[in-house]
Amino acid sequence: MPPRRPDPEKLRAALDAQLVALDEPPYDGPATALPGALVAAVLAAYDRGLTPERDAARQAVRHLLDRLVAAAPGRTVEVRVPPYAAVQAIAGPRHTRGTPPNVVEMDGRTWIELAMGRLTWADAMATGAVSASGARADLSEHLPL
Repeated sequence: MPPRRPDPEKLRAALDAQLVALDEPPYDGPATALPGALVAAVLAAYDRGLTPERDAARQAVRHLLDRLVAAAPGRTVEVRVPPYAAVQAIAGPRHTRGTPPNVVEMDGRTWIELAMGRLTWADAMATGAVSASGARADLSEHLPL
């Protein structure tokens, strides 16, 4: 399955809303850099102790999940970041019905910090920020993205 292509206008709207919430000027960079700028803006909100704009957080989480799928295609592990998105990734035995045997679940902030290398898999597991079940539910070799 080819990677999902986000709508640049929706990305820009989410980014600009997040920037306004941070008292920053609207984004004026290239469209190709929109996803990275959006992730950076969401991280800036977290760093300031703010709750990111919902659509900005959703788009940032989805972008990074799509990067995981592109880097580690497959259907062995389901990665859930409620309420934003869930994907199947990692090569191996395919799961088709019911609850997958290998599930990783975490909140949006944890996923973004793992994907960007600001948090290690070991630290996230040790603090309980990630719930992982199944023999293959270990993303450490695929992170950071």
